[in-house]
Amino acid sequence: MEKNITEHRYKVDVRQRRQLNSHNSFLVFFTGLSGSGKSTLANALEQQLFGMGIRTYVLDGDNIRKGINKGLSFSPDDRSENNRRIGEISKLFVDAGVVVLAAFVAPYNRDRMFIRETVGFENYVEVFVDTTLEECERRDVKGLYKMAREGKISDLTGVSAPYETPVNPDVTISNESTVHESTNLILSIISKKLQLR
Repeated sequence: MEKNITEHRYKVDVRQRRQLNSHNSFLVFFTGLSGSGKSTLANALEQQLFGMGIRTYVLDGDNIRKGINKGLSFSPDDRSENNRRIGEISKLFVDAGVVVLAAFVAPYNRDRMFIRETVGFENYVEVFVDTTLEECERRDVKGLYKMAREGKISDLTGVSAPYETPVNPDVTISNESTVHESTNLILSIISKKLQLR
C-alpha cells in the first residue's frame, strides 16, 4: 500500500510560516519520572513564551492518552508507539511554525532518539527533569506510586518498569530549582534558537 502513497508538496513551507510568526519553530521535550514536574514546567514555559508573542502548543502525556493514544497500554511496545506518535505530531507542529512543548515520561533512550530524528536534530531540545524517585513518590500527585506499591497497577516507570536516564540532555533541571529558576534556565538555552537566521 505504501507504494501508492505520494507526498504532496504545498506552496507554503515551514520557512514562510516561521517568517510570518517572526520566530523559529522547534520541539522542547520534557522527560522524567511521573510527578517530576514536567507538565508544570511546560505550562510555565508556555506562559512565558506566550507573553513574548511566541506561538506555542503543549503536548501532555495524560492529555494525549485521552485522545490520539487512548488505546495504548503502558507495555514497552505501546510506550514506544506512544512516543512514535508524539514524534510525528511534534513534527507537524514544527512544520506549522509552532514551538512545541512536550511533557512525556518517555523512559527509553531509543524512543527519545527516534523523536529527535523525526523532528530533526536542529529542532529538538531535550529537558531532563531530574527529580528523584523518592521525591516523586512523596508528591504522588496522581496516586500512581501508592497503587504501584500495592500491586494495583503494573508497568509504572521507576517502580516496576525502567527509566533510562538521558545520556546528554540539553538542559537538566534538579528538584531543588524553583519553577521560575527552571523556566528561566530553559529560556536562556532556547533564546538563540527562537531567532530567525
